[in-house]
Amino acid sequence: MQKQSDTRRPPRLSLLYVLGLIWLLFLLVDYLQFSRVVDVIPYSDFISRVEKGEISQVTIGNEKIQGTLKSLAEGKPKDFVAFRVDDPKLADRLTAAHIKFTGQRESTYWRDILSWTIPAVILFGVWSLFMGQMGGQMPRGGGILPIGKSRARVYVEKGLKTRFDDVAGVEEAKEELMEVVNFLKDPRIYSQLGGRMPKGVLLVGAPGTGKTLMARAVAGEAGVPFFSINGSEFVELFVGLGAARVRDLFEQARAHAPCIIFIDELDALGKARGMSSLTGASNDEKEQTLNQLLAELDGFDPSSGIVLLGATNRPEVLDLALLRAGRFDRQIVLDKPDRLGRSKILHVHLKKIKLAKDFDVESLAALTAGFSGADLATLVNEAALIATRRGAKAVEFQDFNQAIERTVAGLERRSRVLNAAEKRRVAFHEMGHAIVGLALRENEAIHKVSIIPRGVAALGYTMRRPIEDRYLMSKEELEKKLAMILGGRAAEAVFFQDISTGASDDLDKATEIAHAMVTRYGMSRSLGLATYERESTPFLASQVVRAFDYSEKTAEMIDDEVNSLLTRAFDRAKEMVSRYRSAVQEGAEVLLVKETIDEDDLKKIWGREQVELRLSSEDSQERVRSLAAKR
Repeated sequence: MQKQSDTRRPPRLSLLYVLGLIWLLFLLVDYLQFSRVVDVIPYSDFISRVEKGEISQVTIGNEKIQGTLKSLAEGKPKDFVAFRVDDPKLADRLTAAHIKFTGQRESTYWRDILSWTIPAVILFGVWSLFMGQMGGQMPRGGGILPIGKSRARVYVEKGLKTRFDDVAGVEEAKEELMEVVNFLKDPRIYSQLGGRMPKGVLLVGAPGTGKTLMARAVAGEAGVPFFSINGSEFVELFVGLGAARVRDLFEQARAHAPCIIFIDELDALGKARGMSSLTGASNDEKEQTLNQLLAELDGFDPSSGIVLLGATNRPEVLDLALLRAGRFDRQIVLDKPDRLGRSKILHVHLKKIKLAKDFDVESLAALTAGFSGADLATLVNEAALIATRRGAKAVEFQDFNQAIERTVAGLERRSRVLNAAEKRRVAFHEMGHAIVGLALRENEAIHKVSIIPRGVAALGYTMRRPIEDRYLMSKEELEKKLAMILGGRAAEAVFFQDISTGASDDLDKATEIAHAMVTRYGMSRSLGLATYERESTPFLASQVVRAFDYSEKTAEMIDDEVNSLLTRAFDRAKEMVSRYRSAVQEGAEVLLVKETIDEDDLKKIWGREQVELRLSSEDSQERVRSLAAKR
């Protein structure tokens, strides 16, 4: 459990609670006053008892009559109450019956008190609720608006069980951060030779790569208080509140040193100053908050045991003053894991579920190229849910296959029924992708082909998996990739002598790759090695903006070169489909029956195609030899 800091002041007694206690006191007094056992009788019964002489005395009030009956047979007097009606003869009747009666003006003191107390309490409660919504959470020490108070959550050693063993696939980052852990445990170690630890460490990585988990692991390993806050929580409506919260946060940290301050989504707070003026907007509050953060980073002594950790997935938008030496001295990149890293991450998450015997974790790691740590955690959970739905006693590899398909391609949509002609076209389209990929021996294996609609618009899909993790691609490999992407359109053109709208997503991907080859990778002979497209600068990085620095003539050359690359790739794909026509035909027919073909089925189809081609080649050679002999 998360444990709050013990230095918080006890909450003040709210005025609302005081008024509530007074009200309860009034009710208690009223209850004690009228706690005697009385009998409420109708007015007609009261008149009947008067005429019979059963009443000894009465007290007449504004609304009710209180009286006492004469001693009954058991010898016990009994009080009664009757609510009076407008009866002008009441006094005469009491006089005639020789009953002693007196008048009494009833006190409305308590009623008057409650008549103005209750509305005041209601109004105060509504006003407090409204002001609480405006001001956010009530700060320590009370108050309406939490001005100058930080809402950072403080975790102490008992609340943090995360350790480096819980973080896998980022060994280099753990080695870097281990120095921070050692410094927090004993700051004197690094000052013996005159060195100092960095004031700030910035964790940079794509979403889901474990930045927050890594920060918690550092605090858990060091056993120090962990101040965690999101960068957006510093940004307030009123100018100056964010800066006051920054000051308060560092004051708390100094009181708990050694400790860690962790600011998640730092780009919400530390975005480059001047970006708002370029876009026509202005936000003085953000700039003042950033200025205060810069001042605090300059103001604290690193030997005091305070370490600032920041996390962002957009480092290009951060202010340069925030990244300079002496503030965030060190940047640690948490990238998506490679195959070995994915294997380690899967081992961590698979401990929590019951696996089938002889489960191959390495094969699963090979299938999940490009997955982040968060993606792998979701994948393991999804596979466990799929196994539970089918009533299995253990999670098997097929459950992970289904989970990968659901994650990559989307949910199955069996309700989307295709007619026979559309289904046949989709089958040939997908087999075109698969056979072209097998023929060109691309660096990706064909894992599965299906004509079951998935996701929003996909009528079928061809799932590929990298044979090995790659970080560079040659021009030839990119051209093979283009041909494989256009293999579906090529199969339609060869078998149906017509094309359809089913290749729209393929054309988008192919155009993007071809455009990057020409404008960014310098893979065009006619355009040379120059790059014609740049990523957005930090001052314009709030949205994806690309700068184009070339003339209209160059733009025409780029268009021509992109079209040339796509045309050559399409012709190459058509050649492969025509050469291995029987394999495409056989695979499409199998797809129409089974709807899904796995890697083993593809190998069988491709193996038979290779045998037929070899026999055909041997037969052709034999014919050539026989003709030569006849001559």
